[in-house]
Amino acid sequence: MTLKKVKNEISGTVFSLPYLVAKELGFFADEGLDVELIRRSGVHGSEHGAIKLIENHALVSSFGLRSPFEAGETALYRACEWGQVRRTQDSVVGGQVVAKRAARASQAIVVPPDSSILVPQDLADVPIGVNFHHGSHYVALQLLEGFLPRREIKVVHVEGANRFLALRDGHVDAAAVMEPWITVAEKLGYRIIAEAHYVGLEIGSPDLDGATFAAIDRAVRKAVKALKDDPYPYVKYLIADVDPGIVQLEPTDFSRSRLRYEDPAPYAQRDFDRTYEWMLSWGLIKPDDTYGHLVDNRLVEVV
Repeated sequence: MTLKKVKNEISGTVFSLPYLVAKELGFFADEGLDVELIRRSGVHGSEHGAIKLIENHALVSSFGLRSPFEAGETALYRACEWGQVRRTQDSVVGGQVVAKRAARASQAIVVPPDSSILVPQDLADVPIGVNFHHGSHYVALQLLEGFLPRREIKVVHVEGANRFLALRDGHVDAAAVMEPWITVAEKLGYRIIAEAHYVGLEIGSPDLDGATFAAIDRAVRKAVKALKDDPYPYVKYLIADVDPGIVQLEPTDFSRSRLRYEDPAPYAQRDFDRTYEWMLSWGLIKPDDTYGHLVDNRLVEVV
């Protein structure tokens, strides 16, 4: 049988772990699919070039580094809820939100072991390294606005380096990082100041039909079950993101409570409205766009 080819972008391993598991265990092939997982450049922590800190989010594309999805090379791409809502507004290839992703990933604001920062209030006016228009950016804002007035929350985009390495090397005093870098930070004695899990979304290209996405969804659901049963056989994919010269990770270093995966689901309008209003309040999205324009749930059935 000839398998239908579907190209899929990976921007962060922890977000795409169900896809990696579904491919490894043959769940995509069982659905008649050949899913090619394409990594965008600059994901791995070993890449550490010249560092530039950018304070104005308007100077950074919501797609960040070159996106295979936005270049028309892939049919699917998953990232944080807020960023995906913004990207569907910015997309020139007509990308729309098609579902909630399976990963309920977390971001943590971390500081070095010898830092004087002990609680969130100590981050007042301290630049925090993030990736603008991605989960680290939005989660940092949401975590801190419960402790600080907005005028005292400072986030800066770290361009040209992995955020943890920028923190380690003293370019920033704090950084928001996801897995596997939270585990890296903990193993090296770094201090977590605040952490939160959050929803992510899948965006799909206009030519991703409902039947194909439903087949992908069935395979991903099987992978979610495998991860819920025991995630540790698959953290090898997270470990592979970390240069052992930084730290040598073992599967048991990872907290199971951070490896949260649930079945994909349609993206509801009330979730969109809440997110859109919050983003408007920070000037992170243009006004007067609509759920119907940015969202096209393509989970035609749940099986």
